[in-house]
Amino acid sequence: MRATAIVPVKRFAGAKRRLSAALGPELRGALAEAMLGDVLAAVARTRGVERTIVITGEPAAERAARAHDAAVVEDPDDGGHSRAAGLGVARALDLGARAAALLPGDCPLLDPGELDGALERVSGGRVAIVPDRHGTGTNALLLAPPHAIEPAFGQGSRARHERLARASGHVVAIEPLESLGLDVDTPEDLEALRDLLARAPDRAPRTAAALAHPVRT
Repeated sequence: MRATAIVPVKRFAGAKRRLSAALGPELRGALAEAMLGDVLAAVARTRGVERTIVITGEPAAERAARAHDAAVVEDPDDGGHSRAAGLGVARALDLGARAAALLPGDCPLLDPGELDGALERVSGGRVAIVPDRHGTGTNALLLAPPHAIEPAFGQGSRARHERLARASGHVVAIEPLESLGLDVDTPEDLEALRDLLARAPDRAPRTAAALAHPVRT
C-alpha cells in the first residue's frame, strides 16, 4: 500500500531553540533548512510514497517543498507538530490517500530503502510507531487509514500513541528504523549527528555541509 508522506515544519526562526548553547540563531535556521532538504530528497526516492505534503508557515520550507515536487499546506499559526500533522492528514484524506507516513523534518539520515521496507508492511487498520533513539518518543507514524489515530507528539508520545491505537481497535506495531531514530533536538543529538556525518557525509550531504560551519562556544 503506497502512502502519502506528511512532513510538518515549524518556522526556522523558532526552530531548535534547545540547541542555542551550541549554535547561534542563524546556524540553527540553516541547519533546520538543510535537514529538511535531506529528508525531502530521501522521501522523493522512496518508492512507497505516492505524494508528499509539507505543512509549514516558513517560506524557505515552502521553496524546499516545491523543489522536491511536494505539495504545501499553509500553517500560518505555527501551532505545533501535532496540529500541523493533523492538517496534513486532512489534506491527504481529501486527496484520497489510504495510508499516511507522518515524518519528521529533522531526521536527515532517513534512508529510502529502510522506509520502503516499513511501508511494505503497512495494511489497513494498522498503526506503526517509529520510536526515537531513546525509545520513549515518536519520530514517525505509519497510519492506515491516515486518520487511524490523532497525532499526539511530544514527550512520552510512544506510549501515548500506543494507547490511542489500541483504544481505536487498531493493530499496533513498533517499527524501530535506524535512519529515523536520531532527530536533532539537543546538543547531545547534534554531536551524535556530527559524529555520524564526519564518517559518512553522503548520508545527509546538505546537513553535513551546514555542520561544517563553526559552532558558537
